[in-house]
Parts: sequence; C-alpha cells; structure tokens
Amino acid sequence: MTNETQTSNCNDKLCPFHGQISLRGRNFQGKVIKKFPKRVVIEFDRTLYVQKYERYSKRKTKLHARLPDCLKDEINIGDFIEIAECRPISKIIHFIAIKKITGGKE
Repeated sequence: MTNETQTSNCNDKLCPFHGQISLRGRNFQGKVIKKFPKRVVIEFDRTLYVQKYERYSKRKTKLHARLPDCLKDEINIGDFIEIAECRPISKIIHFIAIKKITGGKE
C-alpha cells in the first residue's frame, strides 16, 4: 500500500496509514457515486450465473467506505478507487478507501 499521501500526517484514528485500524479480507475497485464528509459510496458491476437459464446476469453492487482525512481532498465523485475490508466501523461501513486509481470525468 504505497501512496504518496502517506507522507502527510493526519489525526484520523481510523486511517489505515496513520491510525490504529488494520485491514483484512477482500479488496474491491469501483467508481465513486456519492461523497459524504467521512465516507464514500462506490459502485461496481459483477456477473451472476443463473443456473436455470444457463446464462449470466449483470448486477451492480454498492458499498460504503470510510474516507480517511488524508485522502478526502484527493478523491471526488466519478473517481475510480480501491477499498479494503476492515472491522465494522458502523452499521453500513465495513471498508476503508485506500487509494485512488484514476480520476473521473475523462
């Protein structure tokens, strides 16, 4: 997890780079569709096999992720980011944004 924003220090205790929270489990990549002060919502496509019809169905998944203070200026709506799983932070947040892959509105 090398990131150029790791050099700047943030006071967020739920930051995976500067805080006390550890990452574990799965990573996902998706497009940011909503941005809130401390969280983002990403959306990505997945395929689901329907055995009855022997075909694949396309589904969309939305996940809520914590937005650390050191990344809040870097990540905007439309960006393609990567999130990683952590312990449950709240009722809907079980992921943390770890890096920006590409910018949006290209």
